[in-house]
This record gives sequence, C-alpha cells and structure tokens, in this order.
Amino acid sequence: MKNDRFLRALRREPVDCTPVWIMRQAGRYLPEYRATRARAGSFLALAKTPELACEVTLQPLERFELDAAILFSDILTVPDAMGLGLYFVEGEGPKFERPVRSAADVARLAVPDIGAELGYVTDAVSLIRRELDGRVPLIGFSGSPWTLACYMVEGGSSDNFARIKAMMYDDPATLHRLLDVVTQAVIAYLAAQREAGAQALQIFDTWGGVLAPAMYREFSLRYLTRIAQELPRGEGGNRTPLILFGKGNAPHLEALADSGAEGIGVDWSVTLEEARRRTGGRVALQGNLDPAVLFASPERIRSEAAAVLQSYGPGPGHVFNLGHGITPDVKPDHLKALVDAVHELSRTAP
Repeated sequence: MKNDRFLRALRREPVDCTPVWIMRQAGRYLPEYRATRARAGSFLALAKTPELACEVTLQPLERFELDAAILFSDILTVPDAMGLGLYFVEGEGPKFERPVRSAADVARLAVPDIGAELGYVTDAVSLIRRELDGRVPLIGFSGSPWTLACYMVEGGSSDNFARIKAMMYDDPATLHRLLDVVTQAVIAYLAAQREAGAQALQIFDTWGGVLAPAMYREFSLRYLTRIAQELPRGEGGNRTPLILFGKGNAPHLEALADSGAEGIGVDWSVTLEEARRRTGGRVALQGNLDPAVLFASPERIRSEAAAVLQSYGPGPGHVFNLGHGITPDVKPDHLKALVDAVHELSRTAP
C-alpha cells in the first residue's frame, strides 16, 4: 500500500496524520459524477455497470487527498437480488415492486446467489482494486439487516416506519425470520466483496436510531454483532477490519464496541471525547463532523475540523469522517478545505 494510514488507524496503530474519507464521497455534489450518471442513463445502470462504478469511485480521489476509496453502489442491491424489484422514482427515492408484508412473503425469501445476482458488484470491486494499484485502501459495504428490512417492509423510504414497527410489536417471530435471512445474505455479500479485493468493510445502520433502546438491542444490535462475529475476515495483521456505522447510535456505543468490530462510526450527536471514554479504547472511532458544516466558510470548516480532532485527543485510533453522508449541494472546494485541514492540523512532526 502506498498509503495505509486508514488501515493503520483502524488497527489503532500510530499514523503520521489522521486519515480522512467521506461517506458518499462519490456522489451528486461532484459535476463529474453527474456527467457520468447522465451518460449511464439512470442510477441503477450506473451502479450495475462495473466500469462506470469504478469511474465514479475514483473521481473524488482525483480532486481530494482522501485516504480511502469506497465502492460506489447502493445498500439496496441485496434486497433487489432477493427478488423484490428495486426501482427509483425521481424526487421520491428507492421503492420495491414486491415489499415484504407477511410471514408468507418472508418464507419466499432466500439468500441470493452472490455470483449470479450480485456479480456486477464483485466485478466492480475487483476492477476498482486493480485501478487503485495500492494508492489507498478500498472499502466495501452493506446496509445493516435492520435498515434493509425497513426498506423491504415499508416498500421504500418512510417517515414513521409504521409497517415494520407494527410487525416488530405484533409479529416479532416473522421479523426475526426476515432479519435472519437478510443477515445471512449480508454475510455472504460482504465475504464476496472481501474475496474480490475490498480491504475494509462498513455496515450502514441508517435507521437503527429510530428504535427504542430495548428494540434496538433485539432487532438491530443482535444482528450487527452476529455479522461481526461470523463474517470470515482473516486473523492477526491480515484481518479485514469492519466498521459499524449507525445514525443515532450514541446510546449504544459500549455494546457496539463489544460486538467484535474494529471500528465504530459515530454521528455528530455525541462528542468523540465521550465516545472514546465510553468505548474504552477497545475500537477505533470514525467521525464525526456535522455534514452541515460543509455549507460554512472554509475558515469555519477548518476550525470545526480542529474541534473534532481536539475532541478525540492524542493517540491512535481515529478515522476522520462526517457524522453522516455529504449532501448533494456542497461545494467541492469546501470538501477540499476539510480534507486538507484534517491532514495539516493532525500531522505529527517527522
């Protein structure tokens, strides 16, 4: 690796400066991404064409001194491969033609054949890894079982998650069966990405924060922990690190640190100082600048980056990131100001 500080930080080893990458760093805020998507014709065509997925994965690395690349894809590829019929409606986001609403619907689900149904993802991983040529590590990812189940049951995005919460309270056995098969699929999917060349893996538990504490432990944390412990990732220095990110996960940091993952992604609702104290140095921490800071001036972006670095404090184990994904209308120069500030402010003397 020409630049391995991201992997070193996840192993809580010393680094010359804090590594930084950004969730959704390949996306709509970049004009070159919008041009490639227009050429593809649709988001799904872009995601399902390995050469184009590779192109947009590499685009932010040409602009910014980022310390990791993340596969361009979508968390809903897994339920799509399970036969639910993913499609996108302009202005409304993702939807499924065949949502999962009953025990009979769940019984029809099976772990997809990764090579046959999701080979375009593993082909993209292999291509990106080859094109990176050791420049920075490549991150593969999946949605969490709970978050994927939310989309599968609701049929798309939701304001109140009424359908899946009704299933959770009235028919928990069916929901657990759904989460079990999705967990098996996520394990197989991430294992295939690792086999194809991903050097780190992240799970996005976007909707974990909508659950009350006891429900979170039963319907989200339980399955995150299972993935962390069952996913084959190697041993010792060759172990592929796993990061668990969850929006609204601050109440559960101690339990997440005990899951078996190497890193915990933290949103902006808790300071890194508190997160580090509560996790006791057992895991690396990733985050956690409020994405809205990138709408501020470059000078303010720099001062807020300094505050995040100061909150984490000295010592290894920090990967700088936002507390959620970058928003589409951020100016690219503002992200450059952030990346440059993180490296400059955290650099140790030679």
